Amino acid sequence: MSQVVAIEHLTLDGVYQAPARPDEDRREGFEFGGWAMGANAPEMQPVIGARMGSSWSLLAGRVTYEDLAGIWPKQPPNPISDALNNAEKFVISNTLAEPLSWVNSTLLRGDGADTVEGLKKRHDKRLVIFGSGALVQSLMQRNLVDELVLQIHPLALGKGRRLFAEGSPIANFRLIESVPISTGVVILTYQLALK
Repeated sequence: MSQVVAIEHLTLDGVYQAPARPDEDRREGFEFGGWAMGANAPEMQPVIGARMGSSWSLLAGRVTYEDLAGIWPKQPPNPISDALNNAEKFVISNTLAEPLSWVNSTLLRGDGADTVEGLKKRHDKRLVIFGSGALVQSLMQRNLVDELVLQIHPLALGKGRRLFAEGSPIANFRLIESVPISTGVVILTYQLALK
């Protein structure tokens, strides 16, 4: 059985929207895209890599998949682009059509939580999610996220899509790792603590 590991950049006030680029996600008029770039540091990569493990597949919703597929296949060979391009990718979407453009990608239709619950039972690698906030939220509604890796950035934006939005279910987590980064980011890893 597989585990789901959600890796997210968050502001202090919980915003996950558009951490990487100004044009990444302008939904609801969000104008602060690229907010995470100033505090990212190379020392974050080995911490995130360790949480992903050596045997993993990418799990993504449509928006994140299209964003990643538009960038990483065009990058020159390097450890990150090679890992992403070579990874098996599962895409949860009822609007995308096959064939998917990014190599090693499989389209999974249906209710996201039901689909991932079935995938967890039959897949033998960690299912790693980068971003895909709406997918992560739907999975958390059903306790299907086993581990949260939260890269907390030292800023508050006051607006934007939040990972733990109003109406999120009550959930208990157990802190298993805390790694401070020289730029002020703290990487916190939590496991779901089921009662």
